Amino acid sequence: MKRIGLVSVAALFIVFLSSWGMWGHYAINQSAIFSLPQPIAQFFYRHIDFISEGGNLPDVRKYSHLKDKAENPRHFIDIEDFGNIPFDSIRTRKWDEKSLQKWGNLPWFMSDTYKSLVNSMKTGRRTETLFSAAELGHYLADAHMPLHTSSNHDGQLTNQRGIHAHWEALLVERYAKGYNLKVAPATYITNVDAEIWNIIRDTHSLVDTLLAIDRKLRSEFPAEQLYEKDKDGKVVKNKFGQWVFTKEYSELLHKSLNGMVEKQMRKSIQQVSNFWYTAWVDAGKPDLLAMEQPELLKRTNKQYKKDVKIWQGGQLPYQYMEKEY
Repeated sequence: MKRIGLVSVAALFIVFLSSWGMWGHYAINQSAIFSLPQPIAQFFYRHIDFISEGGNLPDVRKYSHLKDKAENPRHFIDIEDFGNIPFDSIRTRKWDEKSLQKWGNLPWFMSDTYKSLVNSMKTGRRTETLFSAAELGHYLADAHMPLHTSSNHDGQLTNQRGIHAHWEALLVERYAKGYNLKVAPATYITNVDAEIWNIIRDTHSLVDTLLAIDRKLRSEFPAEQLYEKDKDGKVVKNKFGQWVFTKEYSELLHKSLNGMVEKQMRKSIQQVSNFWYTAWVDAGKPDLLAMEQPELLKRTNKQYKKDVKIWQGGQLPYQYMEKEY
């Protein structure tokens, strides 16, 4: 796998709860690279390790010893808390900082991160381009997780605690390697801010369905078989202290969701690629490869062609997974 002259993100990974799961963000960013056109694809591919693992950087800031207090609201938007008003009104109305800190500012921060990516590409700042691209991928992926758009973010309001991590981490860890991660070629987005809110609207429309399916299944599933237990009969927890649902219940939920997790993951990949490509176009289509060393580029061309073939088969070329369960 390609290496860059930046601090390894892997060295920063500590125990924290990661939205979409650590592997989910890793896979989404990596797969999005192969949907890009040339020559931008070659630039991103040269840094595939950082782009992939860097997809978890926002969570590192949020949950590590850094504990960046400004980070948390960037990952969600509690639509219900904004009141019974149209989406367009939420988007255009001026909200005070205190409200956004409480209800979330995900869509607005995505817009800011996108602008940072455009600017760093335009001015030829390689390191900032890589960081902004990786982080934009993270926030876009978060915007495709239904419970990141709801105040009932972990089913705590409906006695469904644990649904959040089950959906975005455990189901992904157990089933994502069977998903088809190949998406269409990246396309240009004519109105970035409008598209961001279209994503939020589409994702939020899945909240009631997701919660209703899980609620119904829990009411019918034997309570004593809902969570995995050790030899002493105690409920098994993952490294983050979360109760682990049994494979039987995961299988039932995954099947009942009718492909929802895979569909949202594929939508994430498509949009990450679209936003990266659009940023490059809006930056004036700069020659990103001019920021690279020619000799290093020659080494990656052959491997890139091999990896593209793997991706065209729906798989990731690099299947590293740091397990959470």
